[in-house]
Amino acid sequence: MTFSSNQSYESDAPWDDNGSDESQLAPQESQLPRARWYAVQVASGCEKRVKANIDQRKETLDVADRILQIAIPQTPAVKVRKDGARQNIEEKVFPGYVLIQMRMDDEVWQVVKNTPHVINFVGAEQKRRYGRGRGHVKPMPLSPSEVERIFKQTGEQEPVVKIDMDAGDKIVVLSGPFKDFEGEVIEVSPERSKLKALLSIFGRDTPVELEFNQVEKQS
Repeated sequence: MTFSSNQSYESDAPWDDNGSDESQLAPQESQLPRARWYAVQVASGCEKRVKANIDQRKETLDVADRILQIAIPQTPAVKVRKDGARQNIEEKVFPGYVLIQMRMDDEVWQVVKNTPHVINFVGAEQKRRYGRGRGHVKPMPLSPSEVERIFKQTGEQEPVVKIDMDAGDKIVVLSGPFKDFEGEVIEVSPERSKLKALLSIFGRDTPVELEFNQVEKQS
């Protein structure tokens, strides 16, 4: 597929990497730019949809040799429900962003940029040479150390316990000796599935420890 030339970048494109080592590449590969990781901003909640679309588009538009990997960095977490049940989940490290390893050139840039729900590459905004208005964003690759840190973090991090309750939340007690009492959360202990709340007992605010499944957050 041929792309419109009026969307092309200028000659100082960030994917021009004359310092890459091509000595280990096959002849046809040595003509391609060096593979780098780039961050792409996408519409909130559309990370997986964008990944699937780019995976499909790179095959259809014959750029699979230049779009190599698409990643949505995630870390493990344990979500504690109101009844105390625990659910293993994955949390996005960078909500609203997708990381793509690619051999950047004009055609690849347009394949990614024109994918539905993609907002823009992360980079430096370039001013227009002529006229007024905003220029384009010049994609800037992530540094090797940054890429290593991101994937090391996602691979080694222990699951984080999460609960939809924080200090300051208003709660009502559902069961136990303080049933129907209302109070305010002062401390949450996800690893123990417990919290402390200030309840008004005999006219005095008293800290009481409760199980997660004994309380309900008030809206």
